[in-house]
Amino acid sequence: MEVIFLLIAISLVVAATFLFLFFKAIKGGQFDDDYTPSVRILFENQPKKTIKDQPKKSKSYE
Repeated sequence: MEVIFLLIAISLVVAATFLFLFFKAIKGGQFDDDYTPSVRILFENQPKKTIKDQPKKSKSYE
């Protein structure tokens, strides 16, 4: 039974360590995207067709 308490304590320490390192990486700018804005100008943005832009279909009853 003591082993379970030991394993729970170790897992909480490991989880807290990873959480601390994750927040430290976020605060340090590790996940900031510096590459995408510099290459965004190279790609053409094609406007999406909306319902207003599509021609209306006329229903003809023959």
